[in-house]
Amino acid sequence: MKRQLYISGLSKLGDYIKDFLANDPLQQNEKFSDFNSIIRKSEIDNPWFTEENQKYALNEWATLLNEENLSEWLQDYRFSETPKKIGLVLAGNIPLVGFHDVICTILSGNIAVIKPSSKDKIMIPFLLKKWNEFSKPLPIPFEIVEKLTDYDAVIATGSNNTARYLEYYFKNSLSLIRKNRTSVAVLSGEETDEEIRALANDIFRYFGLGCRNVTRLFIPKNFGLERLFENFMDFQEVIHHHKYANNYDYNRAIYLLNQEKFWDNNFVLLKEDEKLFSPLAVLHFSRYEQTDEVHQFIKENEENIQCIVAQPQLGISNSINMGNAQKPSLSTYADNVDTMRFLEAI
Repeated sequence: MKRQLYISGLSKLGDYIKDFLANDPLQQNEKFSDFNSIIRKSEIDNPWFTEENQKYALNEWATLLNEENLSEWLQDYRFSETPKKIGLVLAGNIPLVGFHDVICTILSGNIAVIKPSSKDKIMIPFLLKKWNEFSKPLPIPFEIVEKLTDYDAVIATGSNNTARYLEYYFKNSLSLIRKNRTSVAVLSGEETDEEIRALANDIFRYFGLGCRNVTRLFIPKNFGLERLFENFMDFQEVIHHHKYANNYDYNRAIYLLNQEKFWDNNFVLLKEDEKLFSPLAVLHFSRYEQTDEVHQFIKENEENIQCIVAQPQLGISNSINMGNAQKPSLSTYADNVDTMRFLEAI
């Protein structure tokens, strides 16, 4: 009964977000004045969280949050009737990246004890407040804390360095600790311009800061880089963001000083490099002759790869279509570890 009320409230939250996004921002609308204010405050607090990227993330969530999706997602799980306190150390690299952990915890019948990221501490509490309103008379079981002190289990996300600290700090607790990951794309050479433009969203959305952003490309031996540059132009405005531009300028200067070879279209640098992770505003690529080379690289680096973007005909296991990297489903889990199974086992 409780879960159904939470699902109903969450679905209403999804409808509320849809209505907000459909509202003309130039028209005064008292219903959404607080939402517009939260968007502005979030961008002021964290300049990476532009209004455009916040609304993109909100739109993806609004698409997912309906009763049919939520009920179908939960139907295969069986949770304890005794609620536990789940400490959540949230990431903040892209807007609302920690919201999935919050939803998982609450819909599994547990209490979310949330330590927000300092980079994303405004929007999630706002959405929880709205979810609470839509779920009346049943309050949503959560609390926002500055430090985790009282919990039965922990879900925490951080960089590789932070993860080592978290593993030590929570060594005596049941925990799910996540680390750095990134994503790759494999081109066959047969892609249409439309597909490559979709790939650009996988690369540049959120300025490339997410684990689902593509930072490494595999391209056929004779593939022309100009096709990439031509179809990346929809995202040329990223260079006008001062933080992104600073990273672009810095990396370009380093490559010039070191006399390293790179390709430049004035808003992203392409560098032939075997490394999986690339610096911000840089995209690593390598050329292949046989797809076996790609399969081998993916196998060797699977613990660091979140998702693989490729055409289905390439036959790469667990790959997704171009343009879908930033559109995870409810059953898509960070580090490919099922959060709900973790909560189910507590």
